[in-house]
Amino acid sequence: MNATEEASRTREEIIEQGRRMYQDRLKALLEPGENGRFVAIEAGSGRYFVGGTGGEALQAAREAMPHSQFYLKRIGSEVTYRLGGYGNRKG
Repeated sequence: MNATEEASRTREEIIEQGRRMYQDRLKALLEPGENGRFVAIEAGSGRYFVGGTGGEALQAAREAMPHSQFYLKRIGSEVTYRLGGYGNRKG
């Protein structure tokens, strides 16, 4: 997916695609062994990144895919955690 296509996806689309990818593909791979950790999902490509914190998962995701948006979820939790944005953050 190129940057223009990425920018045209709405927040709701990203959340729905990330949620669906987690349920259909990642849940069986990550639970229960990774419960309590976080996964950042780029649903357009199918890539995902796991970290001990949400920040760690998003940092790994942004380093690999700096122009993408990510659905962030706490593994083993039914609650959506966050929708990550573009760009590199410093600090």
